[in-house]
Amino acid sequence: MLQQFSLIEQSDEDSLTPEQAFSTDDNIEILRFAAKAADDGMAVALVTLVDIRGGSARELGAQMAVRQDGFYCGFVSGGCVEAAAAHEALDVIRSGHDRTVSYGVGSPWFDIVLPCGGGITLSIHKLRCVRPLLKVLTAIDRRQAAALRYHSPSQTLQSPDSVLKCGWNGAFFDVSYRPKTRVMIYGRSWEAEVTASLAQAAGYEVATGDSTPHSVTATAVDPSTAVILLYHDLNRELPVLQAALAAKPFYIGALGSRRTHQNRVERLTELGWHASDIARIKAPIGIFPKARDAHSLALSILADVAAARLSSADQGRSG
Repeated sequence: MLQQFSLIEQSDEDSLTPEQAFSTDDNIEILRFAAKAADDGMAVALVTLVDIRGGSARELGAQMAVRQDGFYCGFVSGGCVEAAAAHEALDVIRSGHDRTVSYGVGSPWFDIVLPCGGGITLSIHKLRCVRPLLKVLTAIDRRQAAALRYHSPSQTLQSPDSVLKCGWNGAFFDVSYRPKTRVMIYGRSWEAEVTASLAQAAGYEVATGDSTPHSVTATAVDPSTAVILLYHDLNRELPVLQAALAAKPFYIGALGSRRTHQNRVERLTELGWHASDIARIKAPIGIFPKARDAHSLALSILADVAAARLSSADQGRSG
């Protein structure tokens, strides 16, 4: 893997038309794209959303990666400024000097108006050393959180050992990265099959099981994991549920009516679990009650998981 690379001059670079390589808003996939470009000996620029004025289609820290051949991936808006940002990134690659550009409210460009009515500022950095990206990608592959820190005055990028709050910290702009959401679904039922299928379609990492608590360990169940219990038998559920409570996932949900959950609470209390532990269980599972068919239930469950994941991310940003 190349650790750094220099600008490669091409006589026809000025006429390049940026083209989207593939669609993704996953920052990890964007970093992989950038790292692969470096490995192939290509110059690449990272585009990061560093300021939002009013509304925005993307959150602070959203990114794009642009290769010197004009191919790019990622989104920093709803799709209305990405081509223009890619042109700016190509200029940065050619000049070797990082820059910031603004669109929408507060921008000097009057021909690009954001549909949300707000304004955004992008920081464009020509990647001079790929090591910080590789450090982040290695951490993510190990299902550990990571961060990138960009120092604007020196135009340098680093990957600190600690996970940082996304945003400006003096002259530094920090972007945090978390592992992909893992969804562990337990229960030999039609509801479990449908939920697993929908979770895979949603891009989650999915694991399924029946009643083996040994698979619910601190290694498999980390802070980026949701445990979904879709049993119709409390006795089969309890061993896995107790293992999940001990492993500390960000979400635990269990199938059943309010009466079933009351029985669950009583059993867990008898087994020595504290009320604060039991309160972590979302039951009845899902965001809307009385979802009787499997597909509606699966939608309800995964929407609840997504909301819990966003909430945990917001808590991390404010911490």
